Amino acid sequence: MDVSGTASSETAKQVAGGAEPAAATRARGRRQGYATGDARRARILNIALQEFGENGYRGTSLARIAERAELTQAGLLHHFRSKQELLTAVLDLRDSMDAERLDLSNLPDGGEPALRALVALVEHNARKPGIVQLFTVLTGEAVTTDHPAHAWARERYRLLSTSITTALRHGTESGELRADLDPEACGRQVIAMMDGLQLQWLLDPEQMDMAAVFRTYIEGLLGQIRA
Repeated sequence: MDVSGTASSETAKQVAGGAEPAAATRARGRRQGYATGDARRARILNIALQEFGENGYRGTSLARIAERAELTQAGLLHHFRSKQELLTAVLDLRDSMDAERLDLSNLPDGGEPALRALVALVEHNARKPGIVQLFTVLTGEAVTTDHPAHAWARERYRLLSTSITTALRHGTESGELRADLDPEACGRQVIAMMDGLQLQWLLDPEQMDMAAVFRTYIEGLLGQIRA
């Protein structure tokens, strides 16, 4: 009896009949495993975003995040090797959310377009209190140089200040804005207004329309700085 021939014939029948080869089964299992891992990682990140926003970095525990994610702490550390690595991933997630709405490193050119883009961003943020709270809490903590988010916060402010300053400077050079405008000082005032309004809004959202106040401020500023 030709056993090998019979086996080959049976295998061919299985393949022809729809049986899945072992290699394909393993590949499918890996894909399902990756999808499960990605979903678990996304769940951890969203929970961590809430925890960091509510309790700050120092007040947040990995044990609490793991509990909410229905994982052991060892299971959480399989995805993020440390609390600092998890914070970095959360900040990256927050930045990607911002970038979907507005690239802060590349504001629209010209003073008025850039300032109106910031108005639109504040209007968007008013619908995302958790993201605003995360930013406000972490940047408040990050003023100390030993905080893991210190470099991120400093670089973010530098980036935003440079982008606004550049847009306003182009506005003065094109004749759109007054020639005697100090673009850097004006840009920093705009950032200070955004941050101050965010803080007041988080403390008492029922008594303040952050987007409306900022929109009114920008309209008044444009009336002062247009050429």
